[in-house]
Amino acid sequence: MYGQTTVGTNGISSASSRMFRYEVVGIRQNDETDKNSYQIRRSASVFMTVPYNRMNEEMRRITRMGGKIINIEQVTAESASS
Repeated sequence: MYGQTTVGTNGISSASSRMFRYEVVGIRQNDETDKNSYQIRRSASVFMTVPYNRMNEEMRRITRMGGKIINIEQVTAESASS
């Protein structure tokens, strides 16, 4: 169709299957985190695993909760098993 680009199924599936782990500090309990079903501790690091296609959305959410991302690493099969 006009205006559409096909990358191929390998390009699409590889992007959607990549996972990243954020290490976040300083998340505080507020109106945004009250929507969660769990309490947020301010003192410890929190690890969040996010798919590649949701990275920006998750970064904005972390910022709204007062957190600071101190490390981002790609999750591979080797790192997931250890």
